[in-house]
Amino acid sequence: MARRARRILPGYGLTLGLTWFYLGLLVIIPLSSLFLKTFTMSWDQFWSTVASARALAAYRLTFSASLVAALINAVFGLLVAWVLVRYRFPGKALVDALVDLPFALPTAVAGLTLTALYSSNGWYGRYLEAAGIHVAFTSIGVAVALTFIGLPFVVRTVQPVLEDIDADVEEAAATLGATPWETFTRVIFPSILPALLSGFTLALARALGEYGSVVFISGNMPMRTEIAPLLIITQLEQYDYAGATAIAVVMLTASFTLLLAVNLLQRWSRRRLETRPS
Repeated sequence: MARRARRILPGYGLTLGLTWFYLGLLVIIPLSSLFLKTFTMSWDQFWSTVASARALAAYRLTFSASLVAALINAVFGLLVAWVLVRYRFPGKALVDALVDLPFALPTAVAGLTLTALYSSNGWYGRYLEAAGIHVAFTSIGVAVALTFIGLPFVVRTVQPVLEDIDADVEEAAATLGATPWETFTRVIFPSILPALLSGFTLALARALGEYGSVVFISGNMPMRTEIAPLLIITQLEQYDYAGATAIAVVMLTASFTLLLAVNLLQRWSRRRLETRPS
């Protein structure tokens, strides 16, 4: 009888069990309780809560601002990662550290800072409002706050991939007559696309659940600048726990569906890159 191959790291069953226990304790059970609390409502109560005009306005603002912020971060996050990897310049270490600032900065502090900057008498706001552009207490301010907190996800996801791309590949493309634009679009960009989609997904997921940095700069006006997480907090403050969980279930389902679609696109792009002839 053939002897079973010995594992280099023993304890597969134990570690797998601990993994499921950890995920169940922190993820599965809390999310299950969310659905169970929602099931205490009748269908009419559920629908009147999640499909009210105020809730629909909050959904539209949350998803549209999050998508805009994630797209902006995908473009400029790639640019920042490119500069940090490809160029040497004075203060590079400082710029690299500043990228991680939204990770370390409390979101409430970020919201207060952005509000002070973009208010009518702020450093940026006074000039923007003179040009007819209002940022603070508008949907634009919500997008600005979500862009701020999502930038590090794209940069830190794309940066290691750019560092692993051998410069010889670019030199070979140039030797074969490729222009710099053709080298980037046909050689470099396909290699970093899966990482860029991962960063985009992380930034989008972070923006969908953001509350602290938005609550100050948005103004929290129902039907105009109220985001879905704030609406959930409002329901909780009114002791409408079932209503809060109902809106949370809608956000959870929609967010999971959107993130699943992006992950499938990311997997498709990775497989396409792997099967592409060299």
